[in-house]
Amino acid sequence: MTTTLITGANKGLGYETARRLLDLGHTVVIGARDAGRGRAAAEKLGARFVQLDVTDDASVAAAAADVLAHEGSLDVLINNAGIVGTHAPAEELTGADATEVFATNTVGVVRVIHAFLPLLRRSQDPGGPRIVNVTSGLGSQALTHDPQRVESTVHAPLYPASKAAVTMLTTQYAKSLPDVRVNAADPGYTATDLNAHSGTQTVEEGTDAIVLLATEPPSAGTGRIIDRHGPLPA
Repeated sequence: MTTTLITGANKGLGYETARRLLDLGHTVVIGARDAGRGRAAAEKLGARFVQLDVTDDASVAAAAADVLAHEGSLDVLINNAGIVGTHAPAEELTGADATEVFATNTVGVVRVIHAFLPLLRRSQDPGGPRIVNVTSGLGSQALTHDPQRVESTVHAPLYPASKAAVTMLTTQYAKSLPDVRVNAADPGYTATDLNAHSGTQTVEEGTDAIVLLATEPPSAGTGRIIDRHGPLPA
């Protein structure tokens, strides 16, 4: 049975990903910073909960130890936790604002991979160990310069920059970890709390690429950035 950990899984894309993977037979561990919300989500879905704050070394280390004790290994790690940060105009952004966004969206990915990589390397799953990073088309220079794409209409320096870093982390980890497949999924403009439910896609549509990367065979490859329609430019 495939064991999957999803960060930030108490709501939105993480919750829907958990629901879909459970339906596909995965054993799912829901990671969430808020213990009350995380535990409630896990109980509703029939998953297991582990407290996990991606901005805190001790929390992430404790979560990895918990998964080792309960599941013994990990097959799929989905780095989903993310925040938008302040909506202040560009001229008002501060270093503290940037630190807050990058601490969760980018540094958090590194922290979680570091802690859970030993468990991924214990995987006996036929699909092999795999990491799925949830990125965004807003982190693509090509898409944000394309007037035909909605990404080009957004003026928000921090969140797109943090996701551009996630995309680069994905390709670099993929080259550096030949024994683990590392890919990234862009959910697209999906209605979640992150955008006050203004997105044009459902959460099921928004999780299509994530679920695909979590379930596809090893032959699909590594170092890829996709959305539900196919490959994306960096």
